[in-house]
Amino acid sequence: MSVLLIGGSPTEHSRSSTLLDAVAQRLREQVDGRRLPIDRLRVRDLSPQALLLADWGHASVRHAIEQVANARALVIATPVYKAAYSGVLKVFLDLLPQTALKGKAVLPLATGGSPHHMLALDYALRPVLQSLGARHILPGVYATDAQVPKDAHDQYHVEPEIGQRLDDAVHLLLQEGLRIPVTAGFAPVPFSQALYSV
Repeated sequence: MSVLLIGGSPTEHSRSSTLLDAVAQRLREQVDGRRLPIDRLRVRDLSPQALLLADWGHASVRHAIEQVANARALVIATPVYKAAYSGVLKVFLDLLPQTALKGKAVLPLATGGSPHHMLALDYALRPVLQSLGARHILPGVYATDAQVPKDAHDQYHVEPEIGQRLDDAVHLLLQEGLRIPVTAGFAPVPFSQALYSV
């Protein structure tokens, strides 16, 4: 059982990849890496020629398709361009077999310039994920540019409101998507270690 984080941004440092980083951090905090390996796929790192020519035999494309096949759950992040997910992600999804997501849980993430594009997750990306056979598509998380700003060191960071929504999304992914029990709050304390006064 593993989780594959798919970055659908054409740029190396992006707001959508920052959301993926935040999800990866939350997954590592919740579950031991030996129990739930986390893998990463940046579509921009695949051969552009192989993607555009639909060259399934190319080593980078073949490896990416194997990563999808071996994952139990996917977290897919994309910027929103013209009210839809990125073209780079579309080209990759078009290469996947028709049942590539069968039996898998999927958490979609997106970033965009304004709140006006938040429905792109439901109207553009969700139907494609369903057509690929995804078992369970979790409610997505959409963040505007203002919710993933740059800090003083010119690095993107997640604002607390989006951080809370990512906490909830990861919790759902683990509990509903992967059926992994999540402990919330403090770890149980054996009665023999409890301190009390009379």
